Amino acid sequence: MEGNMTNNKKFGILLCAEDTDYVKKMYGGYFGVFVRMLEEEGETWDLYRVTRGEFPDDDELETYDGFVVSGSSKDAHGNEAWICRLVAFLKRLDSLKIKVLGICFGHQILSRALGGKSGRSITGWDIGTRTVHFSSSSKLVQSVKMPALLSIYEIHRDEVWELPPKAELIAWSDKTGVEMFRYGDHIMGIQGHPEYTKDILLNLIDRLVNLDYIEDSECDELKAKVEEREPDREALKRLCLSFLKGGL
Repeated sequence: MEGNMTNNKKFGILLCAEDTDYVKKMYGGYFGVFVRMLEEEGETWDLYRVTRGEFPDDDELETYDGFVVSGSSKDAHGNEAWICRLVAFLKRLDSLKIKVLGICFGHQILSRALGGKSGRSITGWDIGTRTVHFSSSSKLVQSVKMPALLSIYEIHRDEVWELPPKAELIAWSDKTGVEMFRYGDHIMGIQGHPEYTKDILLNLIDRLVNLDYIEDSECDELKAKVEEREPDREALKRLCLSFLKGGL
């Protein structure tokens, strides 16, 4: 049994977003949001703000049990210096077979690093609670006993267009063809946000209105839809923990 006896695992968050004032105040930043979902007793979690050029040193990579790549307001297909450096860094983690979980932007940039393609969704923004369909043939899905359908929070307008060679599609939705993928036993991407709470998503909808990404007229309807349906947070948490920390 995996125990709490001497759980000295070490993980890193590769933060690709700037913290909003709301998330800083309520959760201690996005790092706090991820740690709240994923941390277990005895573990070490380190923060790397990769947008500011903070990356782990090469000689300490193998001391990590895994990394999580966060969402971002930037495009995973962009070529800013930190994005290009992150792509190279993810290729290095792949070569070392270190576990990496990518969320939203993280999912898309993992696909890019491994030879896939991402870009703007032709159907526009996806904001709210989305039902995803799981592949019944996926070993990971079977081992974690995921349901055939599951709800997850989404807020994105980019998507994975083409999976990397040898990647396995493990979930899709009516809106997005690649909701989740797995690459070998050590890399998994999730387009939605298993770490988000309802209040974070509602606050981000307000931010998108203020930034003129979405119309004022859409705001109330989007918020009402978020209020209507909860995501399957516990099942999503189980999937993430099983992938990062289990033998899956």
